[in-house]
Amino acid sequence: MPQSPPAILCLSGFDPSGGAGIQADIESIASMGGHAVPVITALTVQNTQNVSHFQPIETQLFKEQVNKLLEDVAVKAIKIGMVGSLNIIEAIETILKENPDLPVIYDPVLAAGGGTNLTETGMLAAIQELLLPHTTILTPNSPEARLLSNENELNACGLKLMEQGCDAVLLTGTHEDSEHVDNMWFYEGRHVETFSWDRLPNEYHGSGCTLASAIAALIAQGLDPFNAINEAQDYSWNTLKHAFKISDKGQLIPNRFYWQHSD
Repeated sequence: MPQSPPAILCLSGFDPSGGAGIQADIESIASMGGHAVPVITALTVQNTQNVSHFQPIETQLFKEQVNKLLEDVAVKAIKIGMVGSLNIIEAIETILKENPDLPVIYDPVLAAGGGTNLTETGMLAAIQELLLPHTTILTPNSPEARLLSNENELNACGLKLMEQGCDAVLLTGTHEDSEHVDNMWFYEGRHVETFSWDRLPNEYHGSGCTLASAIAALIAQGLDPFNAINEAQDYSWNTLKHAFKISDKGQLIPNRFYWQHSD
């Protein structure tokens, strides 16, 4: 019997276009050698352009799904994406408190790619107070980092997010007006390194989900944080380089199994 892949508990929203959310988690984790055990936090009405509506999952059902999985599956890491509601945030905090040894990779999805706000009143403060203190690696883009830290300059954002409880922060620069995409790595209370990637010419749907899920899969396999974020960045950039269209109007979908078709 082959060795079992490590299981990663994924707590994310459902995107019916398949570009982001729970499907992005499943594909990225499978591509990186892990096995996703997914629990949906919210349903969305969306396509490759934007979200028009979302509905959080009923909290008791969410908790029962997670608890049933954790009774049975030897989860090696937790990946969090869109959280959906204050009640779900509180439920996730309880899960994290009950499993303090599990690494937590959190992609703080606060808005859709098309700009729609994906948070309710009070959720930002709840994320800051209840989730960040349990986060091993936070992967915000620059707008998310500014919202969560109440800072503007990106170095100050990363430092503040660690002060709020995150062990490490990979702050991505795709939304900045810069020639290259500069991702900033903060660890052990300081800015350690900036990684520069060639800026690709298109808009992509699910790039943040892809990156965070890839990191989670690698952490679950025993990689240290620095090597995990290095490998995950390379993987994510290549999924965007090989991205494909399912719509003439919307964003491109990352090709998370690009390596199957490479020469």
